[in-house]
Amino acid sequence: MIRQVWNRLQLLCAQGVVALIGADKIQARVLDGEPLNNIDRIEPYGLSYRPKAGSRAYLFFPSGDRSYGVALVIGDKRYQMNLQEGEVALHDDEGNHVHLQRGGVVEVAANTKVIAQTPLFETSGDALIGGKLTVKNGFDLTGIGMANGKRIDETHTHISNGPGVPTSGVS
Repeated sequence: MIRQVWNRLQLLCAQGVVALIGADKIQARVLDGEPLNNIDRIEPYGLSYRPKAGSRAYLFFPSGDRSYGVALVIGDKRYQMNLQEGEVALHDDEGNHVHLQRGGVVEVAANTKVIAQTPLFETSGDALIGGKLTVKNGFDLTGIGMANGKRIDETHTHISNGPGVPTSGVS
């Protein structure tokens, strides 16, 4: 009797390598080579992911029944980021990431672009753009506007040299 309980307990958990991935199920090969099919892949609320073949899966089998398993955690050290203690990151295998760094810095890295689908993008502080700024459908400028060190707001005037004569400068 005790031997049967011990055998069942040994079947509760396993560690394996993911072979095939579906939308909500995986196939894994546990470390003793046993292939396990139709293992449910559990995702925490608000976080969705699709692991790659070769990932490591930590499996649980209720009642020690290997015909029904649940992948509690799937990890992949091949793409692990180097983080400092206390940091958090969301990342993929292509180097795209959102990294909550020490000191209050949030770094977002995307290989192609970042798309924000929102009716308003707002910042409470300054914005620094290191590349070209393209504005579609016009813009509103409030406050002092400068271009190449010259004001371009409502205080900007040109010195007139008379009708039909080009202006001679900016006042």
